[in-house]
Amino acid sequence: QVHLVESGGGLVQAGGSLRLSCVGSGITINANIMGWYRQAPGKQREMVATITSGSITDYADSVKGRFTIPRTDAKNTVYLQMNSLKPEDTAVYYCLIKRTDFPSYEFWGQGTQVTVSS
Repeated sequence: QVHLVESGGGLVQAGGSLRLSCVGSGITINANIMGWYRQAPGKQREMVATITSGSITDYADSVKGRFTIPRTDAKNTVYLQMNSLKPEDTAVYYCLIKRTDFPSYEFWGQGTQVTVSS
């Protein structure tokens, strides 16, 4: 059974940093896309950052220059380094581990709360 475990969320002051982690277990075929999405109260879930198996990254305009997905050799593991956090970054952050090639799959984490105080 597939299980994604997220960690690293919490409360931080504006300008601070957090590092989110997501580790997937029970996944027997490697993903080719991993990343992070977030959902603030009353808003739709939005893409924050993604990384492909070829280390190609994509970032939302709102986080460019502040957030980074570091490359890792750990399988089915994805991190998100968040610097210079702003109150508008407050949201529940969800990790995504996805495979677009056959056999395809898409797994989501349970979400971790990030709260940035002003």
